[in-house]
Amino acid sequence: EVQLVESGGGSVQAGGSLRVSCAASGFTLDDYAIAWFRQAPGREREGISCISSSTGSTYYADSVKGRFTISSDNAKNTVHLQMNSLKPEDTAVYYCAADNTRWCYSDYVQSMENWGYWGQGTQLTVSS
Repeated sequence: EVQLVESGGGSVQAGGSLRVSCAASGFTLDDYAIAWFRQAPGREREGISCISSSTGSTYYADSVKGRFTISSDNAKNTVHLQMNSLKPEDTAVYYCAADNTRWCYSDYVQSMENWGYWGQGTQLTVSS
């Protein structure tokens, strides 16, 4: 059974850092890409980052580029999203999702229907 479990959310002040993680089971990261999405209250879910271990392909939305870093620990079958220089507008529920694509690029990541497996989400709150 495929399962994704997010962890590491919490509350932080603006300018701070936090790392969220996505632990995968039922498949290996060698075969699946992992994407991070976020959804703020009243807003659509947004794809913000992606990594494919098989090709090394990564993607970042403009809203997080230069501040967030995605990485993959294949030994632990876990993907991390390191978030630095956090802003109040980063406040959202963060979800990870999986798909057996080999490439991460904007149009693919942003199409939620491409991602067949989802975690339950973890809340990040950034206070000013």
